[in-house]
Order: sequence, then structure tokens, then C-alpha cells
Amino acid sequence: MKKSLVALAALAVAGVASAQSSVTLFGVVDASISSYSSTSRDLNGATILDPFYLNQGSVKVSQRGLTNSGYNSSRLGFRGTEDLGGGLAASFWLEAPITNDDGATGVSTFARRSTVSLSGGFGEVRLGRDYTPTFWNHTVFDPFGTNGVGTNLVHTAAADFGHPTRASNTIGYFLPPNLGGFYGQLQYGFHEKVKYSPGLATPDVANNSRTGRYVGGRFGYANGPLDVAIAYGSATVGDEFYVGTTTKVNTLNLGASYDFGPVKLFGEVSRLKNKVDYEVTPLFTGGRADEDLTGYLLGVTVPVGAGLIRASYSRVKYDNNAFQSPFLPAVADPKASKLALGYVHNLSKRTALYATIARVSNKNGADLTVGGPAFISNTVFTPKNSTGYDFGIRHAF
Repeated sequence: MKKSLVALAALAVAGVASAQSSVTLFGVVDASISSYSSTSRDLNGATILDPFYLNQGSVKVSQRGLTNSGYNSSRLGFRGTEDLGGGLAASFWLEAPITNDDGATGVSTFARRSTVSLSGGFGEVRLGRDYTPTFWNHTVFDPFGTNGVGTNLVHTAAADFGHPTRASNTIGYFLPPNLGGFYGQLQYGFHEKVKYSPGLATPDVANNSRTGRYVGGRFGYANGPLDVAIAYGSATVGDEFYVGTTTKVNTLNLGASYDFGPVKLFGEVSRLKNKVDYEVTPLFTGGRADEDLTGYLLGVTVPVGAGLIRASYSRVKYDNNAFQSPFLPAVADPKASKLALGYVHNLSKRTALYATIARVSNKNGADLTVGGPAFISNTVFTPKNSTGYDFGIRHAF
């Protein structure tokens, strides 16, 4: 019985392969020994109301273990292309995340990417779940590729702010590759919510009308050592039908890199706005103020024989645009900075050893970490510093 099943499976695979110009099984298995440590401090002191306050010092949370995706994200995928003739090609891409450190997650979901596309001299039309245009600038212009403890702090903060790395139910268009170095894409993601007529039939449930919609685009120029791109995206992250509100996260970022040979420089600037649109603006309060997030990154990579030194500095600042009373001390905006340093030693084209260390410094209530457990944060303790490291191996196939 088992042999029959194996034979049938082999025939099925052979049938698929014969109908395609190419079918590829690919993946990455990445494992690391990682450590995270985050310290909160008691910044309170004696006051007129409490002159005998006893400062409680600091408290730390830490974690150490075997993790995955410290250098490249662990994955398993299938991709294929069929030559349709006349310059046309049909292709598919199914990519699943895997947690090789514990084996708990396998090919149970193609959440990393699941697309089918048609391409030709006109470019490429791609349908399915894919990366958002605004995410590409975070990862392409980050020496650490938004992986591990060295991940670009702008990306970490943007994800917490509501910026999506991927969007589902999308239609994407990519410019053809023969435009003298110019490239670009547009993407629209359906929210796929049910629309009721009349509107009063709509259930009184949060996020059931518009949440999930994404619109974005990215355009750039890459030629020789230079690569520069600008991207904009708008993601609907919340809605209240009967309250008449829609919450969006709008992202604008610009990234660039230049390879001098002995050294490659990276840079990114980003601005995000979390805003609430009102069908009827509240009369007295004017509604919730927009929340802003700005950040930048400076990075460098230096080839050293079979290895690569990586370093970056990134910084973010929040602005809640809250009302400041003239009778009370001004409330400082939360902000954080991150310094990351790493080394990759390539044993072959597909296998590498790597080491990364990083430290995040938080101020004024920001609570960003390098990974691992969250800060202890309450009326006594305020998040301060987070440090971590990854020591691992990556094998691609």
C-alpha cells in the first residue's frame, strides 16, 4: 500500500514537472544560539507628596535558547515557470515559513508568499499574498536584511506601529526589467469584507468593514554600484462602522545603497502616520490626534576574504501630537536608537556561519527590544536598554 502511494505521488510530481518549463524546490534552514536581555529602571524619586519614596532600582528579563532565522529567514518553497511562447510566461511561487529549531511549523501555510503571475514584455502581473512595496526599502537597505537581533530598528518600530510586511489578496504590477536600470511596482490589496445594503444591516463588530485594504507603490533606479528607491503605502488597520471611523497607517520611505568595492554604504529615512478618518469630525475634541513615527538608518558592509563585516545605526522617534498643558511640564516624545555589529563567514555559496550583537537604548517611555521577552513596564519601571546576540549557521538549497 505504501509503495503504491509513493508511486502515485511520483507520477503526480512528474506530471506537474512535465507541464512546466521549470519547477524548483528551494529553502533556507537557519539556526542560532540567541540571547536577549531587557532592563527597566525605576526613574521615580522623592516628591512633595511622597518625600520618603524608596527607589526600587532596576529589573531585568532575559532569555536564551536555540532560535531560527538569525541571518536569513528559514523557509521551504516551490516555484515554477511555464514558457507560453511569444515572450509570455506563467509562474507560481509558494513559500512557507518553517521553525527548524523546534520543528513545530512546517509546510502548513504559505504565509511568506503565495502568488501566481503572468509576465512578458509589458512587465509582470502578480496575484496573491506578497511583500508590500514599503517593506522592501526596510529590508533591501538594511545590512542585516531585517533578520535577527541586528534588524533595522525602523522596521521593528514600523511593524509595531501597524505597517504590514506582507499583504494578502493583492494585485500587483511590476515594470519590465529592460528600462535602463529603472524599476517599480504597484500593489492593491482587497479587504474582502462583506458589504451590507442598507448599511444598518451591518453587524456591530469592530474591523468588519474596511480593515485589511492596502495600496502602495515603489519606484527606483539601480545601475552599477548605485541603488535608490522611494516607496509609499497606505494600510487600513482598523474601522468602526457605526462610530464612523477608519484607522490607517500611511508610510513613506526612501532608501539607497552604494557599493564602493571595499565598502558598501546603506541608508534609509522613513515616516509613518497612524491617523483616524472620521465621517463626522467630533465637535469639541476634533477627534484623536495623528500619531507620527520617523526614523533613519545608516549602515555599512565590508568584505573581508570569505567573510563580511556588517554594522548599522538606526534611530526612531514617536510623536503622539498630544495636547500639552501650559501649566504642566512638557512630556518628551518617546525615542530609541540601536547599534548592531555582525560578521558572516561563508563556508560555501550556500552555507555560512554568523555572529551578531546589538543594543537598543530607549528614552521617554519607548519600549523597543532586540527580540525576546517584552520589558516590564508599569508605573514604577520604565523600559531602558535591550541587548542580544545571535551565533548561528545558515544553509540554503
